[in-house]
Amino acid sequence: MVRPERQSRLRGWRSVVLAVTVALIVWGVIRALVLDVFYIPSGSMEPLLAPGDRIAVVRTSSDSEPIRRGDVVVFDGRGSFAPLSSGRGWGADLVQSAAEWFGLVPNETVYVKRVIGVGGDHVRCCTAGGRIEVNGEPVDEPYVYAGDAPSTQAFDVVVPSGRLWLLGDHRSVSSDSRALLGAPGGGLVRTDKVIGRPTAILWPLDRLGGLTTHATPKDTH
Repeated sequence: MVRPERQSRLRGWRSVVLAVTVALIVWGVIRALVLDVFYIPSGSMEPLLAPGDRIAVVRTSSDSEPIRRGDVVVFDGRGSFAPLSSGRGWGADLVQSAAEWFGLVPNETVYVKRVIGVGGDHVRCCTAGGRIEVNGEPVDEPYVYAGDAPSTQAFDVVVPSGRLWLLGDHRSVSSDSRALLGAPGGGLVRTDKVIGRPTAILWPLDRLGGLTTHATPKDTH
């Protein structure tokens, strides 16, 4: 016969487990449909995002605005910036995915970059003045890391429909669409691979605050 005090403890533990389970399910649904959190492992988007930042990302599935030139986007790089499969086996991938979900390790296949060209754009570098040109017009890029050139690598790309041409703001250290010129896919990312747009830095606390990562009118001509 189970003693009343033990029954009470068991009920208490069951309540705790149930509450934690419900909280994880609710958080999982929110992360899958509305808002997610990602870790920034590198300086490729400095000065906007710094290594170690944790950012809140509003998913495109809950955002009615189209992706535009100048937007900062978080995207699944598998099949473009990263291999479709890690090659480590499903068990290792499962452990990695779980660790990523709980924020214990950075996500190895999720990237954050700035949209330079959308479907139909002719993107070229560089003009005589050293600027990137989109559809024959030089682009103002006040977000580029101080001291960096818009690009030290020449490129001339017509972006197909449903694709994006993406660069990091810290151009001298960013591995982005330029690094995949000549490779299958040519460094272009499918729009359906975009997870969402960063809206805020959540951590560290001294960098806590909102982010303006949408395109400005100058970027959308």
